[in-house]
Amino acid sequence: MSGTRGTARGRGRLPKGTLSKGRISTGSLSAMIRSWPTLLLTVLLLALALPAGMLIAPALTGPAQSAAQPAQTPAWQLVPDRLSVPQGIDPLSTAAPVPVPAEVAARLDPVLKTDGGGTFTAVVQDAATGKVLYDRNGTANRIPASNMKLLTAVAALRGIGPEERFSTRAVAGPAAAATPGAATPRGTAPRSVVLVGGGDVLLGAGESAEAKVLGHAGLATLAKQTVDSLRKDGFKGQVQVLVDDSLFTGPALNPAWSPDDIAAGEMAPLFPLALNSARFNPADTAAPRPQDSALAAGEAFAAGLKAAGAAAGVTVAPAVVRLDGKATADAKVLAEVQSATVSQQVDLMLQTSDNYLAETLGRMTAVAAGQPATNDSAMAAVLNELAGLGIPTEGMVAADVSGLALGNQVSARQFAEVVRAITNGKDTRLRAALAGFPVAGLTGTLGDRYIDESTAEGAGLVRAKTGTLNTAIALSGYVVDADGRLLVFSFIGNGLTPGAAGNKRALDAAATALAGCGCS
Repeated sequence: MSGTRGTARGRGRLPKGTLSKGRISTGSLSAMIRSWPTLLLTVLLLALALPAGMLIAPALTGPAQSAAQPAQTPAWQLVPDRLSVPQGIDPLSTAAPVPVPAEVAARLDPVLKTDGGGTFTAVVQDAATGKVLYDRNGTANRIPASNMKLLTAVAALRGIGPEERFSTRAVAGPAAAATPGAATPRGTAPRSVVLVGGGDVLLGAGESAEAKVLGHAGLATLAKQTVDSLRKDGFKGQVQVLVDDSLFTGPALNPAWSPDDIAAGEMAPLFPLALNSARFNPADTAAPRPQDSALAAGEAFAAGLKAAGAAAGVTVAPAVVRLDGKATADAKVLAEVQSATVSQQVDLMLQTSDNYLAETLGRMTAVAAGQPATNDSAMAAVLNELAGLGIPTEGMVAADVSGLALGNQVSARQFAEVVRAITNGKDTRLRAALAGFPVAGLTGTLGDRYIDESTAEGAGLVRAKTGTLNTAIALSGYVVDADGRLLVFSFIGNGLTPGAAGNKRALDAAATALAGCGCS
């Protein structure tokens, strides 16, 4: 078989009906066969061209318009209706290079200058290794102002425990004398209810707010529970509120504090229970504080009892009185509310730099160690916890535990070691304090700083505890540098010109320089 001839042996016979008006010639059939490749190529091109034309056409003619469907705003431009679930931050790489001390000095020396009189001391350390990267007279004792609260935070987390809470209880007290003219059911003797302070100075007057730290335990809630207990006991009649504040002993005011600071509301006499950290209005932090926060809390509790007891036949004597002595150990507990955790209170103390809360946590640290809750015991407890942590305390002097006293003496090196213990020391309980460090330009006492040209690049990156007195300022905290290395630092200024604005800016600029340091 050769050629393209349609013989019977090569292609078989043509079917019947393929002839029309005679037979197809051999030449015509041969020409038809030779044209098949061209026909197949034409069909293939048409098959490809039609879909391509359908795709290209919209680009030439424009998208189809429809008045019924207006243009939609892209989803990424819409305001989110909920926040995304926070994701964890990856651990820092241990391969990040350690800054070269000379490079760190080249960045800090030009900015770490006082505005007027006084001097700055400073220490910068690598958090992982403890290597000192910058030291300007870092072992010299200085007045640390509210950086003292870092020491108290560490002591409270170690001595009390981050998850512990303080209880405020209402217990059955001794029989009370009837108030003249008060309606008392026949056969029912007046009773007393004792409000027992257990160290919670963040009480709220209203219902307990479990989602908050300030006001986590509410006296209105305690009052309702107390009325419920009295009703279950079948009691109707008058009760008198007594206050047991015997947990704290010794002078309520530290003699190291200036009377001017007390009058300005920086501090008030300390008691183991208080509303709003001993403030009339928690939003007004510059106003004078109540001078007897225990009785103020007792009066708020009595008001809650009066409101809750009206429908239960329970009335309240008008006078709130301090209990002579303390409630008996076997007194029946009528109701109890608990504070926020110690770690939450530490965070609030660091964020807001609350002196009253700091001194309370110091005394409660002493109580946890089995010591009396006095000023002296609080200071001793803080120093003991630091020593137990391995922080060098040689030369350290504590005149209080809030930093309000001018007699405190701590070095920048000691503060840097404390921050290092918090960030990556062996005692993991201290990690609870990390969230309390104010964030530059965003939270707490750093919320209104890091907003000018010299410091704005540190906003959101620097995390540090502030300290401010008339002639002393301090800033101690931590930052991740541009190479991804975690650094801890402490800057302290003493003997400064009062009111000189450039001093805080100098400390902020120094911390900002560390954040931008690619100093390896």
